Amino acid sequence: MNYQPVFSVNSGLVNRIEQISALRERINHATVNVSWIPVLQMDSKARNAHCSTAIEGNPLTLEQVRAVEDGREVPDVTDRAKREVVNYFAGLRHIEKRADMKPVRHEDLFDLHGILAGGGVMDQGEAGRYRTINVRVGAHFPPAWQDVSVLMFDLLSWWNGAAATLSPVISSAILHYRFEEIHPFADGNGRVGRALALWELYRRGFDTQHIFSVDEFYWENRPRYYAELQTVQQGKGELTSWIDYCAEGLHQTLERVWHRIQKLRADGAATRLTLRPKQEQLLALLQQKGRMTPAEIWAALKISRQGAIKILQPLLDSELIVREGTRKTGYYRIKSS
Repeated sequence: MNYQPVFSVNSGLVNRIEQISALRERINHATVNVSWIPVLQMDSKARNAHCSTAIEGNPLTLEQVRAVEDGREVPDVTDRAKREVVNYFAGLRHIEKRADMKPVRHEDLFDLHGILAGGGVMDQGEAGRYRTINVRVGAHFPPAWQDVSVLMFDLLSWWNGAAATLSPVISSAILHYRFEEIHPFADGNGRVGRALALWELYRRGFDTQHIFSVDEFYWENRPRYYAELQTVQQGKGELTSWIDYCAEGLHQTLERVWHRIQKLRADGAATRLTLRPKQEQLLALLQQKGRMTPAEIWAALKISRQGAIKILQPLLDSELIVREGTRKTGYYRIKSS
C-alpha cells in the first residue's frame, strides 16, 4: 500500500505560505556575507536542543543547555538529562551534514535514532532499531509492532518521492505527524519526529543557514502541541488542521529570527567584521567539529602558524570565536550567544 496524506489547502494556508516565503527571502537577503551567522546558528541549535528535549520532560534550562554544549560544568543535574541534550546536539549536527541526502533509507533513520536515543536515555527498547513491542501514547494506540516496517517503508517512499511536489512547509508537517502516528521506535519518537521535520526543511533548501528553531514554538505551548496531534488522530488522519498549526509555528519562528537579526544589526554586529574566505571556511569547520586546536586549524586550512594568527585574531576581536585552555592544550570554538 502507498501512503497518501489526506489534507486540503485553504486560502488561509496559501496566504500563510506566501508570508513565510516573503519573510524567508528577507532573512536570506539580510544574512548574505555577514559575520554573525555563527551566532544565530549556535543560538538556533541551543534553542532546538533545549525545547525538543524539554517537551519530553528534560529539566535543563536554556542557559544550562548552552553550558552543556560548551563543555561547562552544570551542577545538580542528572547524567541522563545532560546526555539527552548532548545527544540532541549530535543529532542536529548529523542532519546538518546530511542536508543534501537523497534518498533517506531505513538505515539513516536507525542512525539518527541511535544518536538521539543512545547512551542509556531510553526507558524501553533498543536505540537504532524499530520497536518489537506494542506501545500506547496517551489516548493513541500506534500500529502493531509487526506493521511498523511496512508503514515506514511507505512513509519513506512518500518522503523520497511525492513529498518533493509539495511546499516544504507542508511536507515537513506531514512527515512530522505521520512519523509520530506510526511511532516506529519503542522510545524517543518525539525527538526523532521533530528532527525529521527539521531535516526535511534542510533537504528542501528552506533553511540553508540552519538558523530556525521551530521546536521553540511547540515547547512554549506544549498542551496545544499534543492537542493538535490528537485532533488529527480523532479526525482519522485528516491533516489540514495540523498543517495549518505547523505553518503558524514556522511563520512565528521566522518572525523571531528576523527580530534577532534586527537586534544584531542594532548592536553593530553586522559591521564588526567582513569575513575573508579562509575565515568563512574556519567558522564552518568549527561549526561542524565543535572545537579545534591551533595545529588542527593550520592543517585544515593549509596555512602557516603566522597565517593562522592573521585569520584568528579578527575573529577573536569580534567575539565570534573564543580560545580556551592552556597554551599547549588550548583550542578554539565558536562563542555561544
